[in-house]
Amino acid sequence: MRKADLPRAWRSAMLAFAVIVGIGGTATAAAQGTALPAAEDPALEARMLAITQELRCLVCQNQTIADSHSGLAEDLRREVRDQLRKGTSDDDVRKYMVERYGDFVLYRPPVKSSTLLLWVGPGLLLLAAAVGLVWTLRRRARTDPAQFEADPDNDTEAVPGAPR
Repeated sequence: MRKADLPRAWRSAMLAFAVIVGIGGTATAAAQGTALPAAEDPALEARMLAITQELRCLVCQNQTIADSHSGLAEDLRREVRDQLRKGTSDDDVRKYMVERYGDFVLYRPPVKSSTLLLWVGPGLLLLAAAVGLVWTLRRRARTDPAQFEADPDNDTEAVPGAPR
């Protein structure tokens, strides 16, 4: 290879790399699919979004069906949209989802015996933590300070041979 041909070979290699990357990027974008079109009826789409904002994605569990990109969430959004097209009321759609997936699918499950722990549990945990903190602080306040071990970083008398 002559020295004069080096820039042309370099340009050819860069052009080939750019073409490969461009084709790969196009194929990747095509494989990801395109956004699904919104419903033909904006009112129907708004109702569907309002309902799916109240339903939990069973795969992600920390996202609503409206926010999730999982396959199940897409299927459930499609199911909600189909039921609304058939004329089903919003409450009946929610009831259908609860019958099929249980109260867990609702972000705000109803207060009943099977969901009572969901509603009362966080308060009980907070109360238990507060009682534990008060109990520990009172016990430490009654403890004689001589029973505590000296901290070597702050108490030079506890460290033999430490400068005073």
